[in-house]
Amino acid sequence: MIQGQDDLVEYGFRRIIITVTAVLCALLEIVDTTIVNVALTNMRGSLGATLTDVAWVITAYAIANVIVIPMTSWLSQQFGRRNYFAVSIVIFTTASFLCGNATNIWELVAFRFIQGLGGGALLVTAQTIITESYPVAKRGMAQAIYGMGVIVGPTLGPPLGGYLVDNFSWPYIFYINIPLGIIATILTLSFVKSPKYGEKLKSNQVDWYGIILLASFIGSLQFVLEHGQQDDWFNDGLILTLSLVSLFGLILFIWRQMTYKYPIVNLSVLKDGNLRIGTVMCFILGFGLYGSTLIIPIYTQSVLGWTATDAGLLLIPGSITTALLMPFVGRMIQKGVPQAYMVSIGFAIFFVFCLMMYTNMTPDTGVEHLYWPLILRGVGLGLLFVPITTLSLSTLSGKNIGEGAAFTGMMRQLGGSFGIAIITTFITRFSQSHRVNLIANLDGSKFEVQQRIIQLQRGFMSKGFSASEALKKAYQAIDYSVMKQSIVLSYMDIFLYLGLLFLCCIPIMLLIKKGKNKINPADAMH
Repeated sequence: MIQGQDDLVEYGFRRIIITVTAVLCALLEIVDTTIVNVALTNMRGSLGATLTDVAWVITAYAIANVIVIPMTSWLSQQFGRRNYFAVSIVIFTTASFLCGNATNIWELVAFRFIQGLGGGALLVTAQTIITESYPVAKRGMAQAIYGMGVIVGPTLGPPLGGYLVDNFSWPYIFYINIPLGIIATILTLSFVKSPKYGEKLKSNQVDWYGIILLASFIGSLQFVLEHGQQDDWFNDGLILTLSLVSLFGLILFIWRQMTYKYPIVNLSVLKDGNLRIGTVMCFILGFGLYGSTLIIPIYTQSVLGWTATDAGLLLIPGSITTALLMPFVGRMIQKGVPQAYMVSIGFAIFFVFCLMMYTNMTPDTGVEHLYWPLILRGVGLGLLFVPITTLSLSTLSGKNIGEGAAFTGMMRQLGGSFGIAIITTFITRFSQSHRVNLIANLDGSKFEVQQRIIQLQRGFMSKGFSASEALKKAYQAIDYSVMKQSIVLSYMDIFLYLGLLFLCCIPIMLLIKKGKNKINPADAMH
């Protein structure tokens, strides 16, 4: 027997509880992606690890996430959505406890991987549960509520992490998940329903090769993106090998899914034109969302010298703007405002944000110059996130919604990984070339340069250094300011290129408008 779609639609109190549970779970998973960034230094100290080792705490979680996301729809079919969702929360919560108790870095990395396997499921399953609990006409609103969690999550991570690390110790960033996880499990088991979309497979029908190919393709890709820059990309044997594994894994995986009777990932969903465009847009959204979230804290901490908590707090007003905007955007979609227009405006606003950051960045920019661009970024994100997600899933129905959500979720995560990998590489390359250009202008025979060195030397001598020591320190101070300037210039370049990327997306969005008129979900799903 196959249940009708409408059996899953909830009303009144039950719908509120289900929505709260799903958003709470999505928040748990997303906050955990970014909360660790602030605590890395403390972890290095207490676990005696190098910077490369400690980066694995982030990498392991991301790899597990990306492997499990495409399989979520299939797994919830196998075990029943409610059971799978509840078990995922339990795995996530238990792994959080174990992470907090880890005694060395590799234990922590292993538990983070397990935590990621539980967490990846929370994100997409939460989105599917929310989408199916609302009637078709209110789907835009459902995506808006889910979007509030997804957008606010990454920015809540750093300030919350900073607060916990400054006032308690790093294990508490994991312990905070435990009470929330227990509440979410109880609510899931009491309220969430499982749809029945066909029978589960016997173990000999399961596509084990598909699972292995998926894990090797996505796991290798994620590793290459996370470690490419520090290992010098393709000059490193391991990176080269894994790139090839990823490429052939992808080709074989697609072939396997096309030919096998019971595929793990249903690629035929991508025949839907809206979903195809939506997945590309989700990739670009991930690129911009995670990319700009990466640069701003690094810039404020390393160049402007802010504390971790302050750097995290700077991002909050923008997130609140997005969260407040979400319900309005949801209502506009319900009223039939074409999503392609909203997304185009969102991309245009993002371009203006990038341009403002490009013009406002200096080695000593004040908070007032960063505040408004970030509010603008919040407005842009609000106009991008919900319309793109609703647009992607608008012409799907039944179990295809879950499969479509898995694609958009995966592409957003991969877009983020690509964004972070490409941006970190470019920051290194750009800052080297800017440094060379700046040093070329520092001619020791110029009067201004000599004056500056003498000034600095006198300053150091007044602090009790000898003349030769003070001269050495004066040269170091000039070198430091050149380095700082070159880093700021490279950040400015990144913002300029990000802005141009968003600008190029606008014509693509307007093209869809002409190609498909059935973009409004309420019409498309009748």
